[in-house]
Amino acid sequence: MLPQIETIPPAGDTAHILLVEDDDGLRMLVTRLLRESGYRVTGCRSGAEFWRLLPTGGVDLVLLDVMLPGASGLDLLRALRAKSTVPVIMVSARNEEADRVLGLELGADDYVAKPFGRPELLARVRAVLRRSAIAPSPLAAPKAECLSFSGWRLDLRSRSLHDPEGAGVDLSGAEYDLLLMFLEHPGRVLGREMILELSRGRLGSATDRSVDTLVSRLRRKLEPPEGHPPVIKTVRGAGYMLASKVERA
Repeated sequence: MLPQIETIPPAGDTAHILLVEDDDGLRMLVTRLLRESGYRVTGCRSGAEFWRLLPTGGVDLVLLDVMLPGASGLDLLRALRAKSTVPVIMVSARNEEADRVLGLELGADDYVAKPFGRPELLARVRAVLRRSAIAPSPLAAPKAECLSFSGWRLDLRSRSLHDPEGAGVDLSGAEYDLLLMFLEHPGRVLGREMILELSRGRLGSATDRSVDTLVSRLRRKLEPPEGHPPVIKTVRGAGYMLASKVERA
């Protein structure tokens, strides 16, 4: 009988990946592929095992199959995003645009369709891990529940933004990620390459122009009253910077 859970012994300080895949053969194959590439891997085959393993901590990335017995991968992602920002790559044999869009809107960091080759999977894993290194620590629950800046308030639990008058402002997944990135690095110039790494899974076309478009969309939503300085400043030839003081609560 094949074991339901395969755990790879730790290998130094390499990233730890939690693989959720109900196909035993594919799970073992991907586990071996990732291990050969230097990652630590814990494999499981259902939502129940996923929830049992996740609280043990030390998980840097989740590879989550969409089609699982019981709760689907999308159901697990929705529940996971209510309590954690650990990076997630969705994996599915269904290469439907609607599935990809739903996964990204629910908070997935990337999406890979089966069958996939080794180079593609490893490239996506490395890219998401690079982006997570830029963003706040993924597994630990934020010490702060809200971030305040220039009268604005971002609730990290509900992922909701409120303006200085208390009105809610809708944010897309990419806009939320970008705003959180600025709030975690106030006063620091963020170049386009850094923003690309964070937003690649959210942007349809990962180019400098798409980054500028995303920043412009966010800036319009944060536009201050006339006569007040902008919340996000353009630093010519370097990138963008949050020009506000950030308070945690």
